[in-house]
Amino acid sequence: MGVVARAESERGEVVLRRRVECGALELRVNGVFVMDDRETSTERLLARTTIEALASRAGDTESWRVMVGGLGLGYTLAELLTEPRVASVLVAEIEPDLVGWHHEGLVPGSPLVGDAADRVEVSVGDVRDVVAGLPQGSVDLILLDVDNGPDFLVYDANAAVYQPPFLIACRDALAPDGLVAIWSADSSPALTANLETVFGSTRELALPVTLQTRLTTYHLFLALPVEPRPPAVEP
Repeated sequence: MGVVARAESERGEVVLRRRVECGALELRVNGVFVMDDRETSTERLLARTTIEALASRAGDTESWRVMVGGLGLGYTLAELLTEPRVASVLVAEIEPDLVGWHHEGLVPGSPLVGDAADRVEVSVGDVRDVVAGLPQGSVDLILLDVDNGPDFLVYDANAAVYQPPFLIACRDALAPDGLVAIWSADSSPALTANLETVFGSTRELALPVTLQTRLTTYHLFLALPVEPRPPAVEP
């Protein structure tokens, strides 16, 4: 297996590798497999299912502002950009070298350099800090794919992404008909409880996915604010 690019950050090692036997490009963090470009159906399913959920909630709104937590190899972002109602996407990615590899052409077909790249802004930093900086009511969708759910963390610090303080920040950044979507490899009663507490309503969708010849089930949590928030206080 050949190394395409490698970087060290304060969080550890990030590596792009090309598999010799099949030519697939894969991303690993601290030696742990994160994703590859051989099987991208889960990333595309995440984006498409979330778009459908937003469409049913947002009604006639024709210009959606989306925030995505986690860039990866860009397949979730690429699928979002196929939707013409997605006017802009802000991507939070904590690893600056990964963003650089996209711009350098090391990730073939990257949406950061494609025809729709003018609709994308990348903020290099922790997703919690990026969301905290969003104005109240400024986005229609926050899609979180920073891990494979609360029990499969890429970085230990990501545990805070699934806790009420961060979820409250997400809720406050949403437009009135917006939603938060969280992708997970498994069900999570603790996450469901936190979302119910913060948003007042949540749905968990079990989505069957065939990965090559293996059938597995992923879970998508959709959080929908059900009570109006007080207006922002003018300084």
